[in-house]
Amino acid sequence: MDNWQKVFSDGSPVRAEIVKSVLEENGIPAVVMNKIESVYRIHGQYEVMVPQVEFSKALNIVKNEISF
Repeated sequence: MDNWQKVFSDGSPVRAEIVKSVLEENGIPAVVMNKIESVYRIHGQYEVMVPQVEFSKALNIVKNEISF
């Protein structure tokens, strides 16, 4: 994952999956990383990662086309 960047993070796995789906619909590969503390499930986030070469395009989509 060295060439991937975080484009979105949230405590909700549903929101992270929605962002991932929207990015993929726009031709951008995306993965959701679960950064939640597995024992307590109280600290951390779900992070949506995209390739560095797609970061600017992905960030623009997240900021301008997705609202919760």
